[in-house]
Amino acid sequence: MSAGSNSKAIKFGTDGWRGIIADDFTFANVRRVTRAIASYLKTAYSQDRPVLIGYDTRFLADEFAQTAAEVLAELGWTVKIVDRDCPTPVIAYNARHLNSAGALMFTASHNPAPYCGIKYIPDYAGPATTEITDTIVANIEGASDAPASTGNGDRISTFDPKPEYLKFIYTLLDVERIRSAKLKVKYDALYSTSRGYLDEVLMHCGCEIEAFHTYRDVLFGGGMPEPKGEQLEELVAAVKRDHADLGLATDGDSDRFGIVDEQGNVLTPNTVLLLLARHLVKNKGKNGAIVRTVATTHLLDNFAAKYGLEIHETAVGFKYVGQKMRETTVLIGGEESGGLSIIDHIPEKDGVLADMLVAEAIAYAGKPLSQLVTEVIAEAGGPLYNKRLDLHLENPHKEAVLESFTKNPPSEVAGIKVKEVGRKDGIKLYLEDGSWVLLRPSGTEPLMRVYMETNSPEKETQIAQHMDRVIHQIQPVGV
Repeated sequence: MSAGSNSKAIKFGTDGWRGIIADDFTFANVRRVTRAIASYLKTAYSQDRPVLIGYDTRFLADEFAQTAAEVLAELGWTVKIVDRDCPTPVIAYNARHLNSAGALMFTASHNPAPYCGIKYIPDYAGPATTEITDTIVANIEGASDAPASTGNGDRISTFDPKPEYLKFIYTLLDVERIRSAKLKVKYDALYSTSRGYLDEVLMHCGCEIEAFHTYRDVLFGGGMPEPKGEQLEELVAAVKRDHADLGLATDGDSDRFGIVDEQGNVLTPNTVLLLLARHLVKNKGKNGAIVRTVATTHLLDNFAAKYGLEIHETAVGFKYVGQKMRETTVLIGGEESGGLSIIDHIPEKDGVLADMLVAEAIAYAGKPLSQLVTEVIAEAGGPLYNKRLDLHLENPHKEAVLESFTKNPPSEVAGIKVKEVGRKDGIKLYLEDGSWVLLRPSGTEPLMRVYMETNSPEKETQIAQHMDRVIHQIQPVGV
């Protein structure tokens, strides 16, 4: 296959390029993308700085990483490759700590087993900006997919990224406070990279733990490495059975968190963001702005107003949150899909730290997690009810809907007046009673995602039905 002849275009989404292994995610394409990244590196860094490479637990991820290392070594770069699969936040932290030219991370995050992915993490330890990924994508067209010549192995070495990361994490946690709480914790690794990290931190912090699925399984036990309800049934059952204080999980590359309270409820990321914002302010005396994406709860806005904190809204994708963290002092930044980071940490989402901060919040309060959740939701003027519709629309229909809402946004939704229309990412309708609706097309699937938040289950149903009806009434041109 010659350069540029691949029938499927390689596109970088909100967090790198993902594809199906042996379909478009091939060794040939990995060599092309690595050369495209190397062309960018040449313009941004000198070759006396190493390039780091990490990978998750997926099928062939370690082999893809080795292939990339050989390409970079041939091009004159010194390469440090992790000695085993590792979390994304760990390779990101080391990218900064080791004064590197950034890191390549082979992961498809929470995607199903057939997928792999690659993302580039610059030396500032957060997701690459759109400008950087646009440059890399532009470089792909002329990049060769030829195998790298052998004989540059002296430029490739392995390293253990764990010790420095753990040392850093312990500076962000009140280890003694957590130890004194003697928490009983259940941990489901979901066959992910957090095994040997999160369980080690929990034990260091004096928690009594039971861990599940702490080995590499490239099929993720037949499920998905996503710390959500249906994947966490075993964890929920264990928490309830043994009256544990807390259940914890991460996704495949450990940048997203999963939290189960002592009653067996799986907490939403929106709730966890709120809980940890309060913990950082009230228990740890921290200050700074709150950053959330357009699809994340406005209870954070209410909380920010109550405590006199700035609130910033960004487009969907942690790279926008991370960018804000590099520009100003941010107390906590996060998104409804399960990623967060905090003040003094790297501008990259970190499921290991998020999980430990929840344990720390329980230790400070000396109260059950479910009680802390009730308290913070009430304090922020909740509860509010969130829903997401994933409407199957082919691209012409998707485009027609977006065009209609862009040119003629509705003046009301389910009888509630629209007071403002936001266009930061998709179309967001801010309603006069505090409710909101966001229309955002999927970039990779024939789906229109409709997010909504309102103050009663009845209203949520009415808004959902209204949006479904209106969207399906809009017809693509020529139909």
